[in-house]
Amino acid sequence: MNNYKDYVNHSKRITDINMSMAILGWDQETKMPKNGSKFRAQQLSTLAEISHELSTKKDFGILLNNLNSDNSLNSDQRRNISLSLKAFNKSKKYKSEFIVEESNLVSNAFQQWRLAKEKNDFSIFESSLTKLVDLRIKECEILGYVNHPYDALLDQYEPGLTTNEVDDIFSNVKEFLVPFIKRILRSNKIDDSFFYKKYSNNKQWDFGIELLKKMDYNFDSGRQDLSAHPFSTHFSPEDTRVTTRIDENNLSEMIWSCIHEGGHALYEQGILSENYGLPLGETISLGIHESQSRLWENNVGRSLEFWKHNYESLKKIFPKQLTGVTVDDFYKASNNVKPSLIRTNADELTYHLHVIIRYEIEKALIEGKIKVADLAKIWNLKYYEYLGLEVPSDTLGVLQDIHWSHGSFGYFPTYTIGSFYAAQFFNQAKIDNPNLIKEIENGNNKNLLNWLRKNIHNSGKRLDAHKLCEKITGEKLNFKYFKDYVIDKYSKIYAL
Repeated sequence: MNNYKDYVNHSKRITDINMSMAILGWDQETKMPKNGSKFRAQQLSTLAEISHELSTKKDFGILLNNLNSDNSLNSDQRRNISLSLKAFNKSKKYKSEFIVEESNLVSNAFQQWRLAKEKNDFSIFESSLTKLVDLRIKECEILGYVNHPYDALLDQYEPGLTTNEVDDIFSNVKEFLVPFIKRILRSNKIDDSFFYKKYSNNKQWDFGIELLKKMDYNFDSGRQDLSAHPFSTHFSPEDTRVTTRIDENNLSEMIWSCIHEGGHALYEQGILSENYGLPLGETISLGIHESQSRLWENNVGRSLEFWKHNYESLKKIFPKQLTGVTVDDFYKASNNVKPSLIRTNADELTYHLHVIIRYEIEKALIEGKIKVADLAKIWNLKYYEYLGLEVPSDTLGVLQDIHWSHGSFGYFPTYTIGSFYAAQFFNQAKIDNPNLIKEIENGNNKNLLNWLRKNIHNSGKRLDAHKLCEKITGEKLNFKYFKDYVIDKYSKIYAL
């Protein structure tokens, strides 16, 4: 290997392996038979080891260092090399044994989590989770950190973000949202009972597909399936996949998971195929990724304008269940603020209290201040403290999220950060296109998607998250935009 073309070819080989792992992971959560778990763990472990070997190959490191000082490269090529060299140096910190151990633990943990959730028994998952927490604590030391071990985990998902910054962000969230939510709850008279009538699985599925089409999700480059926990994944910009969850007695589960995961998938479909295998062919961070799903789910999907266009279609499918329910009733019910047990079903305000609970638990686990064995008890206490709710079961409590079974510690704060980016981006999109809200009301989402493509999706990792935000909006991430959006929207809904 001695030139940029060799670098591109080698990088694509690594990506091919990683995307093959992603396909097996998708299958594991959607289609794989129960008895397939043993060999699936082995297959994923083998591929993880091959990927690590390719990513840390000595000749590849020499090439990256040589190209890093090559002044003949253009700006995009230099950016690719800079980010690949950073990733190479990070990968070199891991031994192959760690990678194999991690892959095996994650595969086994997922199966134990799924069984524990099915049996409503956290103890089934406890041993696997304990091993994963120990592994993540070890990983923090491998990667190194300046102020807090959790910084090393945050950096995996939101590069450059620190625990101190998250503490400050959540301090602002609690200072504003907690009293604001209390004001809403004192005046909340919204009836959302129609969401909890019986809605046919098949008809819900069909409407979810239509919602994705309304967002311009390209089904020639994607598909939707069912899973225990909604998620999106991708294997290339031309193969992105989403899953949803359907509850016959809760229409909202399908609607918001389809729109949310669809937002993620649109980001992946907007990455330029010509950059496949390179950093410019990757998304920036999970905070930016989450901004796309939250923008579509909340700023668009929970808006009155969106439902002025889509509500009649839903009502034709479920005329009996929605008899007497106006579009205004539906809009208000879609934004009904009330404490609930399940994060993915939460309204867009109390949602952030769910995230804070998970962040505080993760941080304490990594600090060694709490033990996995006490997790269910701690979880239940925090849900009572923050949301005033008694948690009736492990399935509805500590076992509800899939993230920890994947070993994804450091992920949850990006949900809240993504919501703040979403508010700031959507505000700018309205400034750039004064007709945007009217277009959404008319069922035209193409100009919004084109704006996102141009400003975010097509760029790949050309800019870091904070620099991208500055380029688009003229300033760094600012909580003010989310706060102003929330005050304006909910003061009108609740006549505050």
